[in-house]
Amino acid sequence: MSAARRPKALIAGGSVGGLFIGNMLVRQGWDVDIVERAAAGLAARGAGIAGHAELTAVLDAIGIDTARPVGIEVSGRVAFDRHGNERARFDYPQYLTSWSLIFNLLRAAFPPERYRVGVEVLDVVPDGARAVARLSTGETVTADLVVAADGMRSRIRGALAPAIQPVYAGYVAWRGVIDEMKLSPRFLAETFERYSFCFPPGGQFIGYPLAGADGSVARGRRRYNFLWYRHVPEGAALDRLLTDDSGHRHDHGIPPPLIRSTEIAQLRRDAGRDLPPSFVEVVLRADQSLLQPIYDLESRQMAFGTVALVGDAAFVCRPHVGIGVLKAAQDAAALAAALREAGSVTDALRQYDAARRPPCVEAVAFGRHLGDFITRGLPDPGAVGLSYDDIIRDSARLPRAEALRRRVMEEGIAS
Repeated sequence: MSAARRPKALIAGGSVGGLFIGNMLVRQGWDVDIVERAAAGLAARGAGIAGHAELTAVLDAIGIDTARPVGIEVSGRVAFDRHGNERARFDYPQYLTSWSLIFNLLRAAFPPERYRVGVEVLDVVPDGARAVARLSTGETVTADLVVAADGMRSRIRGALAPAIQPVYAGYVAWRGVIDEMKLSPRFLAETFERYSFCFPPGGQFIGYPLAGADGSVARGRRRYNFLWYRHVPEGAALDRLLTDDSGHRHDHGIPPPLIRSTEIAQLRRDAGRDLPPSFVEVVLRADQSLLQPIYDLESRQMAFGTVALVGDAAFVCRPHVGIGVLKAAQDAAALAAALREAGSVTDALRQYDAARRPPCVEAVAFGRHLGDFITRGLPDPGAVGLSYDDIIRDSARLPRAEALRRRVMEEGIAS
């Protein structure tokens, strides 16, 4: 590339993965455009997520002010049996935040005139050291780098590696978010501020506090998030959950307003039967219930000449490991570092692939390990040799490993 010309990057996907790499490349002097196929509403998507020191470090590197808390700090995790008896505890300081809060911070940091909504990359064709992308508007864009950050159903990955497809894990996650003021005084006093795990028959339930819809962490303005994994075999049972009242089956996940009321009613009945009493009210009082089929996705490569896959376009690991947003941030950081240091884009992408694919493969495998008992429809984690201690400790293992890798890289310590 000529030194007189700023390198050009086109990013397909304006979610957190695209915004992480977009912000980083802008700071490195690239000419960056992000196109997002959704016309509106992206900022309201997602629910609670686990935050980590590594995520804060990436936000700081982008130039986002994290002096104001970006989540609610917790000191550790606690596990209960189905009757509400405490069975395990693990000291692990971290913060709990929301997808929308992180998205909004990233979106505000990116030049608004370079972010286009309602536009999709339909195809990418290599053109020597560059690539030509065809957009849904009829335009063609020639770029030095194309980044596929367009999610699990990535159109770009589908064109470059059509054999790589999401694989259903055999269970779903019901999610819900409740305003703090809708919860009972007893729940607020005894449970609200704890990062809690419990194990109803054949599944796993997680609950934790998160910031309010406006990002506030002040008492009275916060929310509570729950995530309930439930075994649902592929076939008639899954079809029923994903089919709306009109009879239409939503193959890639049903929008919350279209979930049938009969399924919500059944979920609430099951909560009363299977959950510890202290957690039943969060299911009954949720403002809205969301249904997420759980998938694995594992790419054999993350780089195709001058095209890179990042975030869920490359790998999707189960939420048990709690690193979906962190993984997208780490992908972006590794790609930006390689582009800064390598002699060409293709060399940089080869370095990126070598650096990021092994930990992403590990994350997918470890998510399968933690969710295996739910996939198989077994009554509890003990059926596969996992204790309550194992679950709450091991689900924090990968972020701790990434913290060590980052320190080794920054301090120049040989591993």
